[in-house]
Amino acid sequence: MAFPERFSNLPDYAFPRLRTLLDHHEPGGEPIVMTIGEPRHAVPDFVGPILQAHLNEFGKYPPNDGTPGLLAAIAGWLRLRYGVDLSPDRIMPLNGTREGLFDACMALCPEVKNGQQPVVLMPNPFYQPYSAAALSVGAEPVYVPAGPATGFLPDYSALPTDILDRTALAYLCSPANPQGAVAHRDYIAEVLHLAEKYDFILLSDECYSEIWRDQPPTGALQVADEIGADPERVVVMNSLSKRSNLAGLRSGFVAGGAEAIKRFRQLRAYGGSPLPLPVQHVSEKAWGDEAHVDASRALYQEKFTIADKVFAKVQGYQGPEGGFFLWLPVDDGEEAALKSWRETGVRVLPGAYLAREVGGYNPGKGYIRVAMVAPKEEMRRGLTMLRDCLYG
Repeated sequence: MAFPERFSNLPDYAFPRLRTLLDHHEPGGEPIVMTIGEPRHAVPDFVGPILQAHLNEFGKYPPNDGTPGLLAAIAGWLRLRYGVDLSPDRIMPLNGTREGLFDACMALCPEVKNGQQPVVLMPNPFYQPYSAAALSVGAEPVYVPAGPATGFLPDYSALPTDILDRTALAYLCSPANPQGAVAHRDYIAEVLHLAEKYDFILLSDECYSEIWRDQPPTGALQVADEIGADPERVVVMNSLSKRSNLAGLRSGFVAGGAEAIKRFRQLRAYGGSPLPLPVQHVSEKAWGDEAHVDASRALYQEKFTIADKVFAKVQGYQGPEGGFFLWLPVDDGEEAALKSWRETGVRVLPGAYLAREVGGYNPGKGYIRVAMVAPKEEMRRGLTMLRDCLYG
């Protein structure tokens, strides 16, 4: 039997790899899981009552493109947060942003670019669906280092012309997963100017936009509007998973030019999974309410302070500007993760599992990713044990 080869070079996903590394070893203490980015702050108190009120609507097929109320709520949030006005035909709800980040290549990547195989740019390290999305449409994923030398963001402008001439799409994550770096206005404007020059689309992954240390991160739609970029030049994804602690709701959105969203909707009509109506009602409320977001953000800001104190004397430590991950420097991420698990029971993720080796170098090898999602005191205890084990 013949099977496709397009995914043959993909390594196992990060978490199965981690289980292979750790699970045949006994933990050195009561386990503290700091691997997965699953928020553990309180679920907003309006979720249960809204679901209950609309329980009978689980018996109905939901509208593929989103209810008018949900589309209006997302548009209202974009207006409030970024000062941009988008009509409903420029927004589509998603079954979590992973759907949109993967489907973006299927919906928007051309079969050829300038007569050649198209390229999809992505930072390295990166959120793993980016590469699978590129491979699914026969594009070449190009992994661009995002390390200390470039402020933990990819320098797309430094790429050779022959790569940029073939570029169809470019992913950007800000605040970045895993490093916590934030793309500021001038950086985003530079990428948009590059996209205009070489005719590609920026795919902006903004899932962590509402978790920040000092000031709200700039959004790609905001910058595109300010500089007068072509509306089709940028597509943005966001979700309620991190903003509202609703990872299991699987509710997000994609926003961009009308033609881009038309293509997303066409793809969704054939092979997508629209959000159940009760979920759309909860989502409508969540996008319209900032009080629960402010409360959750305040907790994360306390966690930033705790982490800064715990790792204050660790050489190379750099607290994140946004998001809820620490990107901690170590000699070898796998060795550090195994040592931490065997000696303390603190479970962390090797940075190499989130990156690709290019030219014999994996930019995640010398790091571990640590999720600050647990309750404060559990997190403090885990970080302290991690520091004493790896840096003592």
